[in-house]
Amino acid sequence: MITREQVLDFMRETAYKPLTYQELEKHFQIESAHDFKEFLKLLNELENEGQILRTRTERYGVPERMNLLRGKLQAHPKGFGFLIPDDKDHPDVYIHANDMAGAMNGDIILVRITSKSAHGGKLEGEVVRVVTRANSQMVGLFQAHDGGYAFVVPDDKRVIRDIFIPKHAFNGAMDGHKVVVRIVSYPEGRAAAEGEVIEILGHKNDPGVDIISIIRKHMLPEAFPDEVLEEAMGVPEVIAESDLEGRRDLRNKRIVTIDGEDAKDLDDAVNVERLPNGNYLLGVHIADVSYYVREGSPLDREAYNRGCSVYLVDRVIPMLPHRLSNGICSLNPKVDRLTMSCEMEFDESLNVVRHDIFTSVIKTSERMTYTNVRKLLTGEAEEELVERYAYLMDDFRLMEELAMKLRKRRMNRGAIDFDFQESKILVDENGKPTDIIKRDRTIAEMIIEEFMLASNETVAEHFHWLKVPFLYRIHEDPDAEKLMHFMEFITNFGYVVRGKGNTVHPRALQSLLEEIKGTKEETVISTVMLRSMKQARYDAQSLGHFGLAAEFYSHFTSPIRRYPDLIIHRVIREVLESGTLDDKRNEYLAGRMEDIAKQSSERERVAVDAERETEALKKAEFMFDKVGEEFEGIISSVTNFGIFVELDNTVEGLIRLSDMHDDYYHYHEAQHALIGERTSKIYRLGDEVKVRVARVSMEEHTIDFEMVDMKPRQQKVSLVDALKGVRRDKKRGGRRSEAAVGAGRGPRGRGGDRERAAAESSRSGKRGSKSGASAGSKSGRARKGSGSSGVFDAAAGASRGTGVEAAKARALEGGATAGKRSSGEGSRSGGPRKRKKKPKK
Repeated sequence: MITREQVLDFMRETAYKPLTYQELEKHFQIESAHDFKEFLKLLNELENEGQILRTRTERYGVPERMNLLRGKLQAHPKGFGFLIPDDKDHPDVYIHANDMAGAMNGDIILVRITSKSAHGGKLEGEVVRVVTRANSQMVGLFQAHDGGYAFVVPDDKRVIRDIFIPKHAFNGAMDGHKVVVRIVSYPEGRAAAEGEVIEILGHKNDPGVDIISIIRKHMLPEAFPDEVLEEAMGVPEVIAESDLEGRRDLRNKRIVTIDGEDAKDLDDAVNVERLPNGNYLLGVHIADVSYYVREGSPLDREAYNRGCSVYLVDRVIPMLPHRLSNGICSLNPKVDRLTMSCEMEFDESLNVVRHDIFTSVIKTSERMTYTNVRKLLTGEAEEELVERYAYLMDDFRLMEELAMKLRKRRMNRGAIDFDFQESKILVDENGKPTDIIKRDRTIAEMIIEEFMLASNETVAEHFHWLKVPFLYRIHEDPDAEKLMHFMEFITNFGYVVRGKGNTVHPRALQSLLEEIKGTKEETVISTVMLRSMKQARYDAQSLGHFGLAAEFYSHFTSPIRRYPDLIIHRVIREVLESGTLDDKRNEYLAGRMEDIAKQSSERERVAVDAERETEALKKAEFMFDKVGEEFEGIISSVTNFGIFVELDNTVEGLIRLSDMHDDYYHYHEAQHALIGERTSKIYRLGDEVKVRVARVSMEEHTIDFEMVDMKPRQQKVSLVDALKGVRRDKKRGGRRSEAAVGAGRGPRGRGGDRERAAAESSRSGKRGSKSGASAGSKSGRARKGSGSSGVFDAAAGASRGTGVEAAKARALEGGATAGKRSSGEGSRSGGPRKRKKKPKK
């Protein structure tokens, strides 16, 4: 049987010339009718996937040999897009709005390269063919028209043309409804996509419709299929004696869970002992979910499809049914639970001198909360609390001692520790936000964070050297170009980070963070450093973790809510039970890991996008009745179209240049500053300002501010050259920022998604005129929106989405966690990167 790998490898050979199917049949020496039929079927599959192409002369070849590239389209609200090639080493390709050929965001496409820069770095292309459509349905606002037709305005601003709905496809929808539409025909030429309403979510102003719309938009699965629930119901609620066979009994040890007050899926527990030789023994015990979720079962397939649990503002969409996640798999207090344990012995220098990974059974002594552990360790606990947990106090003090030593060792080796403030949005029973409170990162959170990080590293290294198929959490080195820009930026403040060539050790970056701690420029430098880094992801190869300065790293500690953790638990179990993997099993798992890593990374991004969107929605709703009120904040981003200001409660809004009437302002990217042409007034990242809430858009989930006052800054950065440039421009007639329509002149652009964008991503623009659609016309209405740069979400990747690690190493670990997110200039989920920007055609 001829495999797809054989066909593709043959067609990629340098000497290969496109052949007909008869010539290919002869080459592969296919003789039987059955084999010939299967071969034709394989060619058709590869052609449908865009892996091979058939020419007009019926000859087959691979796209890359025909000046074509295959990959995923990342569209932008302004109409252009980028091809993200399947070949990870190939640079992205810019696609002008006129060259999209009806392709939509997320589609798998084939692109022809039409131009290259002088050095071959910047590529531009055109869509030749849409291989696979990513969107079969859309969520949006139903807008009916008198002519007996309607348009649905997609919630996803990257879909720039509205969807035409003929009258027979209304299916009960009325003007103002939020609906889900199935796409019947995709856009082609000037014709818009056509759809039919398949679900009416409710009126746009009805309570709860806003969150449901986001869930549908991101196609998050809410209800579990019947077969999954049926399998979950078959899982026993108590542990049988037969379940303990081969497990180490740890029920006599003092083991505790430490979680947030509202956590229900308790998947990790810890204990620490002082050994007779003076060493520390740390035990990290993780719920043995893989014992109940068997490979290939309905539960397993559903967990793979979901990828992770999603933590929205007012609800959790779990990866596994509650019967497992909150029941037999949750390490509830004083009941027997099956676990996967990692014990580590640390000497006084914090070296792991011995470790052991094994299956176990535990019975946790207490269900502790971060608040109570913090109070006990800081002496703030009430007498009743002290008496209740007196028998655990020595354990907690030992945990604190070990955690602080582990943290110090990690910092010394160069782990980067971003300490951004994060918040939690409180909502009432109707989903209305009542308050936004800050989340504090206390000693209790740090204890769990350090212990989870230690076990993740230990497990990753252990199985790396066993050379078995495994999943790793990797964070690659920063892009050299972005790193260089960051190094240039900090010299404005008098700081220097030393490195070799275009590389820098994370220790040097952490030393800078320590040097700037408590200074006025701490926020600005930390933010720009964050944006210079890449995003953590899953991979089948251990490529190291830059942000944690770890050579080996994996996610071992949250199998209830992350599929990669569940997968490596399954591998661990097989190795523990058989000692090794046979060749057939090894080959099968090795072939699966790359797919699982890609799927898990993609599902994680979807979860983070949905979490971020619900936070933006509720923050806008919280500020809706505060129009006209004044607040103090800090400039969190400076762009060529305005200034983003973050308030003390983490709400972020935009001051548009079109609303700054006192001067014309020039955008200086290197200094992250706007400089007034006439007054030489400077607005820079990190400046403290007072703003007034001017507008709140519930449709766009955005907030507009007006500048009231700016606190005087202690000038530490020389902008003399920048000011000279302004005056030089002024003498030449002035080269104003593209979006600077200052002094009240020009149109006021409408904002789109207000996700934290990189400075070069334009978010201004106006929705196109409705006149593009005549009565009954399908031509649709082209819309220009505002873009967003991908958000570099982060958590230290230790264990959970309760804020433990979300304030930790924000650029380093992306998980299905809540927390404040900042944009990455080079992130792919949104606006154009500077190096990709093309002149308008």
